Amino acid sequence: MANAQEFYLDHGPMGAPGAARAEVKSLPADVGALCRIVQGILIHRDIAPSLYERKLTREARDSANTRAIASMLAKVKEDNLPIAEVREVGSRFPCVCWHFSVLLASMLRERGVPARARCGFGAYFVPGRFEDHWVAEYWNERARRWVLVDAQLDAIQVKTFKPDFDPLDVPHNRFILAGDAWLQCREGRADENKFGLSFLKEQGLWWIAGNLIRDVASLNRMPMLPWDVWGLMREPSQPAYNPEEAALLDRAARLTLAGDEALPEIVELYRDPRFAVPEMVFNVDRRVREAVVP
Repeated sequence: MANAQEFYLDHGPMGAPGAARAEVKSLPADVGALCRIVQGILIHRDIAPSLYERKLTREARDSANTRAIASMLAKVKEDNLPIAEVREVGSRFPCVCWHFSVLLASMLRERGVPARARCGFGAYFVPGRFEDHWVAEYWNERARRWVLVDAQLDAIQVKTFKPDFDPLDVPHNRFILAGDAWLQCREGRADENKFGLSFLKEQGLWWIAGNLIRDVASLNRMPMLPWDVWGLMREPSQPAYNPEEAALLDRAARLTLAGDEALPEIVELYRDPRFAVPEMVFNVDRRVREAVVP
């Protein structure tokens, strides 16, 4: 199979920009410039009221259920403005962290930079907590390493959350990859009840496992919404993982952290229906089963 850099130049089933491809190809390849473009067209639906003074209707909030990049950009382009033009706050596309990450990754791939979205937990939103979060990760050819980027953190959020790092190079102890969180908790090095989403008052190993499975899917070029549920994922009311399932998740976690040489095993793991994204998933946000590709 292709090496990792070639593998992550491929958009996967839903990562291509569609009709906006030519315009995306014309955007700058600079990561910082692309982040500013993403921030100028998207707005996080859950912090829009508090940080941007924008109240959202239920219909506007539902736009965050858009999975395909082409559909997302089509909605952004309904105003007929260039993608690179900053929208007024009231005209930005309501979404969540996942959309900032998958859109940045798509733009980078169109500019010839290997990129993917990663699922895990941010340690920089609520003190003492690790909040459910997504970032982008791209191959920095000059540094010869994968670099994490939080495209959501614009100037307003930097002022609010005060991250102690450059959002264009997020350290792995500030964004905890889902596999790392799983192993830390399984090995007694971290408290599972600090990982989740505090405003929902939900946390625990079941949440971490869900993010681990989403990260495996994303590493197979199939990033799914933060509330899409399938396969080996659990709800808090369901029984804990049995020893065989836990050992399988241990292996998955180690593979997601192992580096590019583990890519063939990541691809092989994804053939397991407990990890592979099926045609239908349960959308927790809408509380319905729905087709991944409408």
